[in-house]
Amino acid sequence: MIDLSQYRGIIFDMDGTLIDSMGSHQDAWRAVCEEYGYPWDEDYMYSLGGVPTLQTVVVLNEKYGMSHDPVEVAARKKLLWEEGDHTPKVIAETFAVFEHYRPSMKIGVGTGAERAHAVEMLTDTGILPRIDALVTASDVENGKPAPDTFLQVALQLGLQPAECVVFEDTQIGAKAAAAAGMDYVIVKDGKIQC
Repeated sequence: MIDLSQYRGIIFDMDGTLIDSMGSHQDAWRAVCEEYGYPWDEDYMYSLGGVPTLQTVVVLNEKYGMSHDPVEVAARKKLLWEEGDHTPKVIAETFAVFEHYRPSMKIGVGTGAERAHAVEMLTDTGILPRIDALVTASDVENGKPAPDTFLQVALQLGLQPAECVVFEDTQIGAKAAAAAGMDYVIVKDGKIQC
């Protein structure tokens, strides 16, 4: 088990870090890209994991020189995702960390997902009643890579940023953790990278 004894709190990203739901998001994004004419680049889209949906559309417009309405495209992505199979399941390695440290540490979730989605996923997996804080894209003005999400989780946990460690699956999330003054651990394809 990874030694986190120097910290007082753990902050988990949700999609792709604590809960395996990235596949269903990728399927929805692939369909949206096809509908709106964005070139599909699976690795690039995965690298945007944790970025709020609305901001992802802004990034895609900038990258590909398009001017689609971000609200319209984000709503379409949400609809396609809701229509798809998105039965959540926990990611074994990170959930083992959660289980191991839950009795002795405060635990929060900081996600780029909208609040309704996060609550649904965390409820379906039984995690929601077991965490001490939840901050979503709906709760902050500036999503990842800004530090706001993780700083807000630390505040809700009653901890200083340096007392927290973040588990993230994207470089954008890692940048947000670093900007918040927190150490981070990368999770890649469900495996903790030490």
